[in-house]
Amino acid sequence: YGTNAKMNPPLRGEEDRMAIIQGLADGTIDMIATDHAPHAKVEKDRPFTEAPSGIIGLETAFALGCMNLVEPGYLTLLQLVQRMSTDAAKLYQLDAGMIKEDHPADLTIFDPAQSWAYLVPESKSTNSPWLGKTLRGKVLVTICAGRVVYEDERLFAGRKLPVGSKKKTL
Repeated sequence: YGTNAKMNPPLRGEEDRMAIIQGLADGTIDMIATDHAPHAKVEKDRPFTEAPSGIIGLETAFALGCMNLVEPGYLTLLQLVQRMSTDAAKLYQLDAGMIKEDHPADLTIFDPAQSWAYLVPESKSTNSPWLGKTLRGKVLVTICAGRVVYEDERLFAGRKLPVGSKKKTL
């Protein structure tokens, strides 16, 4: 993957990967987060030793969790969702991560089985080792503070709802 996979900490071997998976499964590791680190193409086109560390990861994190944690049976889908959302809210003592009357909706609607090609990032950057790959597990809609902030353009087949529209507040 070249410099598009250069990150800190660097990718490790199978033993380290399995230790992380075990930590996620037994609760030693509280959450899954991404360090979305966009870089300009010119920065990543340098020799490996000169290119900056970091990749974009927010757009592919859920799919990679479905493919590499849920499908092989290391985590349940519920555990993946908890590690990526509610557990982080608890750790940081945020009044979030739940559906509650009179609270803004913070929701993600997804299809864990949907395959999709990661061809055009939502990010302005393209430094991802997953660009051009087919992934499984698709975020369809993201609602933040009661407003739709992301929706898959194919979801409504030409009936696109306005992202961030005040009419869409839930």
